[in-house]
Order: sequence, then structure tokens, then C-alpha cells
Amino acid sequence: MRRTSVLPAVLLAAVLTGCADPADEGKPAGSAQPTAQRTQAAPAEAEPPRTAAEFLARAEEAMGGHQGWTFAVRGREGLVLPGQESAATYTATVRRTTGDRWALHSTGATSSKGVSKPEEIYVADGTAYVKTGTEEWEEGPVTDPEFADRVEDPLAALDAFRRYGDEVTLATPDGRVELRARTTSAPLTGVRDRGVVRKALRELAPTLNQLRAAGVAAPESEISVGGVEETLVLDAATYRITGHTFKCTFLIPYDGQRIRYEQDVTERTSGTYNGTVSLPEALK
Repeated sequence: MRRTSVLPAVLLAAVLTGCADPADEGKPAGSAQPTAQRTQAAPAEAEPPRTAAEFLARAEEAMGGHQGWTFAVRGREGLVLPGQESAATYTATVRRTTGDRWALHSTGATSSKGVSKPEEIYVADGTAYVKTGTEEWEEGPVTDPEFADRVEDPLAALDAFRRYGDEVTLATPDGRVELRARTTSAPLTGVRDRGVVRKALRELAPTLNQLRAAGVAAPESEISVGGVEETLVLDAATYRITGHTFKCTFLIPYDGQRIRYEQDVTERTSGTYNGTVSLPEALK
């Protein structure tokens, strides 16, 4: 390819950490907004849920009926140009308590260009604490986009899907319930107001800022959505969340070519968590 400006250096050196969704949002998340949880599951009702909103209400009751949950998270984020790629992967175990004063503890690692760095995250009383490798702890409001994008809170998907409203489709294959919001290939200007696309744009924003700082104009009028899809899977009998996925692709024009941005995050429910999440002494 024809190389100009400093884009190749940015693509190879960029630290891609957007796998933390990370919700909203599972980010991918925006992904770290508190979800009101009931402490006890409601009694079973005679009429089964039929609409997406009713399934979301049952899922909130089911997940709130336990002290906490453990989730396994895997993610990948990348930039691609012909003959060149920069990517990072992320894996973590997330322990998340329920109730009004919910808390979260995540332990995992980010890997890029063959180098792996451990990452540890706490969320308590609305504050996120993040430590990567040997760096000092960073802290800030969990509502701050800088921190929200790094916190994976799988239960935040419940709030996200409620906000999507009519964008959500419902399917009930054997043994599970699938709630899905998706957008297929389209110019960004035509779909940017869709809830699931707004979430994807929050995930894209840090990388887009890096590209613009490197001289890539990337006006929104010329960016295309390759596709965005978010899926929340529930157990059909218990209504518990069993899985949450978020995928997005954007095509960004550059020097007669297109930079492809990709993100793919999967969260699986591992089981209940009966412990508590307490900040280490260094953060108290």
C-alpha cells in the first residue's frame, strides 16, 4: 500500500483496549452503567413472558435473586488495512454482586503484538479502579467514558436492551431466549441514531481520536457501518442470562482505501458468586 503521514506507526503501536465494553454497554460493553437489581426473585407468574420487555423484567428478577454472579469474558479489537493489521485480545473473569450497592471485580489480561499485560478492575460505590501491568491504579467515576469503556458489566446489558426499545427482536429457539439488536451495512449518517450504533460509536471513539490525531480526517459523513449486532441470551426455563455478545465493524476512509475497525466481545455466565467484593487496602 502507499504509506503517508504516520498512520502505519499508529496502527502498529496503538494500544487497543476497547474490548472492555464493554456494555452501556456486554463494553462491550458502554457498558458500565449501574443496573437496578432486586434482591429476591419474584414468584413465578401464571402467564409466561411474551415480549422483549417482559423477558428483560424476568431476567432482572432472576439475576437479582442471587448475591452475585461470575462471568467469563473474551474480546478482540483490531484495525485492518491491506497488508497491515493491529489487534488486541482480552480475557477476564468478572465477579459481580447484585443489589443497589452492587460491586464488581475483574481479573484478566490484554495481549497485543505478542505481549500480555495483566489487568485488574474494581467498581464500588460508583467509582472504577483500573490497574494495568505495573502501572499505578487509575480511578474515576464509572460513568466517565474513559473508565466505562474499560469495565465489563454483563448485567448492564439489561438496561441497554431496555433502551433499544423497538430495535430489539425476540426469538425462542429450544431451551433459550434470544434478544437481538442489529444494524446491517449502511452509511453511518443513516443509522447513527439507532441505540446499538450509538453504543458502537462509543467503543470506536478512542481509536477514531487516535486516527484523527495521526492525520486521518475520517469525517462521519464518509464513515460506513459494516455491521453492528448485540445479542442477549436467556435460559428459557429460569430466565437467567447465559450469554451476551457484541460485535461491530466500521469502515473508515483513508488515502483512497478503507481502514476496517472490528470489535467482538463475548460474555458467558459461569455460575453464581456467593462472596463479596472488597477494595484492597491500597484503594481504601
